Amino acid sequence: MRIIAMVNQKGGCGKTTSAINTAAAFAELGKRVLLIDFDPQAHATIGLGRDSNDLDKSIYDVLTRPGTRLADVVIPTSIRGLDLAPCNVLLASVELELIGRPGKELVLARALQTVRDTYDLCVIDCPPSLGILTLNALVTSTDIVVPVQLHYYALEGLRRLLETVRIIHQRFHPYSVENVGMLLTFVEERTTFCRQIQQQMREVFGELVFDTVIHRNIRLAEAPSAGESVLTYAPQSKGAADYRSLAAEVLRTSPMAESPAAGKPRRGIQKPLTTIFDGVWIPIQRGSGKPAAAAGISSIEST
Repeated sequence: MRIIAMVNQKGGCGKTTSAINTAAAFAELGKRVLLIDFDPQAHATIGLGRDSNDLDKSIYDVLTRPGTRLADVVIPTSIRGLDLAPCNVLLASVELELIGRPGKELVLARALQTVRDTYDLCVIDCPPSLGILTLNALVTSTDIVVPVQLHYYALEGLRRLLETVRIIHQRFHPYSVENVGMLLTFVEERTTFCRQIQQQMREVFGELVFDTVIHRNIRLAEAPSAGESVLTYAPQSKGAADYRSLAAEVLRTSPMAESPAAGKPRRGIQKPLTTIFDGVWIPIQRGSGKPAAAAGISSIEST
């Protein structure tokens, strides 16, 4: 079983979007796929239409309760061939709960050994940090995919991540990564800055950078509100085509042909915000909250 960690300690670079849609694209190619939500924010769980607050068991139980098997927490998704190991906010306490446990970096690796014959591929959506959760994912992975947003701050964070991977190679053999790939995300070909970063990334990292890039696409932003991958939400979109191409590149095969559109294409957010914030305490705004303009002082717009 190939185990692919989607990892970058910088948030907002497209890790969860890439984890969900790459896993869905693998399943579309006929592979048996397990997606592990390893981020306490539970966005992969939510993005596949599951309520993270309504789980009997989650990956948290696998990590903290020795009697819980990974197969006990796995649930099916609406995508044939794709299963999910969900999580919720309890996962945030794992770092404290594993303090002092011998071999705490290998807990996930041991759990995955029990399902290695059940799946062809496992995709792990890692949290935006380099703590014990990410370390577990890196130690057990055969492949690392680093989504890199084409912004300067995102590039700066690569150095620390690459140093962490080097340490893992030295310390955790045979639990060592075989392949590292960098996935360029939020790509906008029309901007000079984006083209420059792409060119320089390929000059510096060579074949480590995937040929496939993920373009900025509104359908990728809309799909989670429907609780779906972009491959089922908007199968003919540019975002769906990009992730089909990525899956094919990882597996070194040809991309699956686009699925025909079923019915009228969907547009915009698919879940009202009122359902997200139902029952949530919202502070009462007292006054406008904006400082009154001093008399005699003109605004910038009026000068």
